[in-house]
Amino acid sequence: RAALDRATVLLSMTKGGKRIDNAWGSGGGQQSVKHLVKEIDMLLKEYLLSGDVLEAERCLQELEVPHFHHELVYEAIVMVLESTGEKTFKMILDLLKSLWRSSVITMDQMKRGYERVYCEIPDINLDVPHSYSVLERFVEECFQAGIISKPLRDLCPSR
Repeated sequence: RAALDRATVLLSMTKGGKRIDNAWGSGGGQQSVKHLVKEIDMLLKEYLLSGDVLEAERCLQELEVPHFHHELVYEAIVMVLESTGEKTFKMILDLLKSLWRSSVITMDQMKRGYERVYCEIPDINLDVPHSYSVLERFVEECFQAGIISKPLRDLCPSR
């Protein structure tokens, strides 16, 4: 009863919805796609600076959007394609390996993320000239690490 009374008070206040978000938080499904993409991008950038896999995993889980984890996979692979050194390549490989082994990212979400990259690689290649070869190498490393299946590896487009 106390929770219902509290909710009534919060909703009756001006900007009640915003106050509820601040008091109880908004669930993952209630957040806009644009906001989630921004959060995932920040999570990945922070991970690349800190190297803290457990923190990245915790932050991803706090978003409460397991149906949107393909976005992290997609954005992470695009970061690898756009990077110039081996550091990002290795760190993203380690992150995906950890998220896969801990079952935070499901096979379906992993597959969806890779398939999105596969579909968009012609456009990515316009901005990042060697993206096909980097993608092929990354996909092969992911397959060797057990992150993706052979059929998904075999779908990787090549030049």
